[in-house]
Amino acid sequence: MIEELLPGTVVAVEAHGTGETAPLFPEEEVFVARAVAKRRREFTTVRACARRAMEKLGVPPQAILPGERGAPRWPDGLLGSMTHCDGYCAAALVRATDLASLGIDAEQHAPLPDGVLDAVALPAERERLRRLATALPGLRGDRLLFSAKESVYKAWYPLTGRWLDFSEADIDITAEPGDPARGAFRAELLVPGPLLGDRRVGHFEGRWTVRRGLVATAVTVPHP
Repeated sequence: MIEELLPGTVVAVEAHGTGETAPLFPEEEVFVARAVAKRRREFTTVRACARRAMEKLGVPPQAILPGERGAPRWPDGLLGSMTHCDGYCAAALVRATDLASLGIDAEQHAPLPDGVLDAVALPAERERLRRLATALPGLRGDRLLFSAKESVYKAWYPLTGRWLDFSEADIDITAEPGDPARGAFRAELLVPGPLLGDRRVGHFEGRWTVRRGLVATAVTVPHP
């Protein structure tokens, strides 16, 4: 599901269900030694996905430790992103020479809890969601917007090392003609974007899909 949203240079591995499919490295174990069972399963399974992606890229499996704000620290020469929600985990990795950054996210395709949309959506985004609901009544646009903002942040943070608030990216979602279960989105950055080479990035581009009760989003940032 995630792989179809990403260019061919990216390797994505996903798991439905959250069984512990591989042991943790000792240095990873420290981070979940006192975690509840659900948190431990997700932590373990998403790293098993990431290590399988490393193998597909010809990189020996290595520990993936949380860094600042929980962002994963990848082996030299690799970039990646991970996501998990109830019953689903995925990791996407790419060589740093092929992309500047990427972010993925998956969520249950269900309404956001009360009050969350007001906290994360700009007025213009809420108006677009109303139009989207008319055009695609089966789509949970609120959850899709939330997921897109998560993917934007995951692509943003490795490039900047800074927090990006929900209100600092204005996202416009579109569906593919004739296919209400997939589409694209554009995130206009409302604060100065990352500098790549001599180019200031002003927006991110992403893709989305809905399948098997999940909504998934992905953002890729090319090199200049």
